[in-house]
Amino acid sequence: MLGGMQYVLIAILCSFVGLGTAAYYAFWVLKQDPGSALMQKISKHIQEGALAFLGREYRVIAVVLVLVAIAMGLFLSSSGGWVMSIAYLVGAVFSGSAGFIGLTIATRANSRTTHAATKSMPKALEVAFRGGAVMGLTVAGLGLLGVSLCFVILLFASGLVGGADGLTIIPGATLTIFGLSIPAATIFSDVIPGFGLGASTIALFARVGGGIYTKAADVGADLVGKVEAGIPEDDPRNPAVIADNVGDNVGDVAGMGADLYESYVGAIVAPLALGSLYLGFKGALLPLLIAAVGMVCSAIATLFVRGRENGHPGRALSTGTYGAAILTLIACYFLVMMLLPAGTEFISGIGATLVTHTVINPVGFFVAIFIGLAAGMAIGQASEIYTSDAYKAVKRIAEAGKTGPATVILSGLATGMQSTAASIVFLAIAMGVSYFAGDWAMPAGGGIFAVGLSAIGMLATTGIVVAVDAYGPIADNAGGISEMSHQGPEVRAITDSLDSVGNTTAAIAKGFAIASAAVTALAYFQLYAEKVGLLKTGINILDNNVIIGLFIGGMFPFLFSSMAINAVGRAAQAMIEEVRRQFREIVGLREGREGVEGEYGKCVDIATSAALKEMVLPATLTVALPILMGLWSARALGGFLAGSLVVGFLLAIFMANAGGAWDNAKKYVEGGELGGKGSDTHHATVVGDTVGDPFKDTAGPSMNILIKVMSVIAVVFAPLFTRL
Repeated sequence: MLGGMQYVLIAILCSFVGLGTAAYYAFWVLKQDPGSALMQKISKHIQEGALAFLGREYRVIAVVLVLVAIAMGLFLSSSGGWVMSIAYLVGAVFSGSAGFIGLTIATRANSRTTHAATKSMPKALEVAFRGGAVMGLTVAGLGLLGVSLCFVILLFASGLVGGADGLTIIPGATLTIFGLSIPAATIFSDVIPGFGLGASTIALFARVGGGIYTKAADVGADLVGKVEAGIPEDDPRNPAVIADNVGDNVGDVAGMGADLYESYVGAIVAPLALGSLYLGFKGALLPLLIAAVGMVCSAIATLFVRGRENGHPGRALSTGTYGAAILTLIACYFLVMMLLPAGTEFISGIGATLVTHTVINPVGFFVAIFIGLAAGMAIGQASEIYTSDAYKAVKRIAEAGKTGPATVILSGLATGMQSTAASIVFLAIAMGVSYFAGDWAMPAGGGIFAVGLSAIGMLATTGIVVAVDAYGPIADNAGGISEMSHQGPEVRAITDSLDSVGNTTAAIAKGFAIASAAVTALAYFQLYAEKVGLLKTGINILDNNVIIGLFIGGMFPFLFSSMAINAVGRAAQAMIEEVRRQFREIVGLREGREGVEGEYGKCVDIATSAALKEMVLPATLTVALPILMGLWSARALGGFLAGSLVVGFLLAIFMANAGGAWDNAKKYVEGGELGGKGSDTHHATVVGDTVGDPFKDTAGPSMNILIKVMSVIAVVFAPLFTRL
């Protein structure tokens, strides 16, 4: 049998497979023809705007990172706080690096996709997807590498592991890193979650800031350009058009990438910590190795994505997604049976005592992995049904546009609310079946561990899920560049077909992100309860502190959403006034006079400044509230986490699906239905889409980060919460 270090080295090797594939795709994309001089000029504007925003955003986040790291070191010194703070900073650096790499390639793939569209649809699909695959495989590769490196550092420490197979944590042993001693038995439940918190911090700011940026630009461009001036989408006469295309990248590439990076790391770290408490080192290894095989399977599945001249691009993307899922499930079955054979006793060290657990039916753990992956796909498909114009829900919203924007808004709200039912049922089934299967696999702790495994099952194929999602903004940008560089209708038809598929893949990716956020937050919640003793005493819903925490936790997602939506509204107002000013003052701009160009940079600067200013307060409250609640009462924090988890999940589904449905109802009309572009029905659906923009791309996705960040903060700072 392999020793502990060999297993971890295999995981590191798998991360290099993903990163190596990402590097190959990056070089391949950069070798493609970037198109005409005008295409390259437009693409360069987008590149510069996106990277300038990311640089300014990271400088703001760096201040927060340093302050939180110092606080962890000072206040958690008795449980390895300084070691945890180092892991925290490394997690943040890895997350930030993934965003920078993905954004750099995505903003260079856009004009190359446009040029490829002048040749054929399959070629354009290949360029856009491989550009997105750089982001996807970098996110998963760096996430897996970061957690694995934490293992390596810890394994090199003297006295950490022992036993015949080198995989048993010695109770009472201590670990010395940088001259600091911490209990060996707590490294997985205390130190490694710090890495996850670093990823969470980057994701929180990237999601909120990127979401505010992209929707401020989008709303401003749509309301003044489409509705007031009657200018088509992505028309170069609109001064906000570059800011809008920049927003697609900072919101849907860097933002979604950070979101799913954090989900992916959290989905590894939470069951890893739980597994170490119940199954010792092997319990910690299993989630890591599940992620490792998922990484390799995702890299292989990217090779399956091939377009056909008369085929539908969505089928090619689905082939890759489902191919990765099937390969991962096959590999996970053998992995579980090898690491956790039936009848074997596992010894874990909790404190200074030995605790023995026996796995009776290991296939139960595999069932949990399977049901997690299946539930993620089911929730993603439910999102597609409610947001794709191939189904009735979106067509009903478009029909409502015949009677004006008010009925469009009412229909969209009802659709979003209705969509929560299917998602919550799938999630409840996944949690229930996972817990039952885990309890069958190993009584006393197996159920809780299995719920965590369902989360990593859901996100094992993150590499290709993010690849398919990041493909969308590249295709969207390609359509914009096609319009601004005056390509023929046949080119725009190809980019529009790719963009339409991108809207659907984005909805499915949002479903994955939301579902995984809920399961990961639940696993963190259970870890928190274990660390503060609530698993033994339980959480009494009639307890006064718990009730107070429950209500405050249920309130906070609404407060956070209101801040995010108001931020978009304020930034959009500034954008609208700037676009109107330019139309008034720049002679010939609105008419499209040759040689007259809008002041794109001013619109980019408005969106950037607004996003950076507005993201600080909601992000700060997200970090501070769980700590304040925990210092008051650990039971109150338990109620707070439960309330925010349930309400945050429902709000995320509601806003993401309502926003997506409004967006595709507008596109359905723009495709020639119900009067087509310029009709009263079209204007009504544009208003609905404007309302839905901050729903689906700012407030809704931010709920994913919200519930996970608060849960992981509760875990990391649990040693401070001594008063139940």
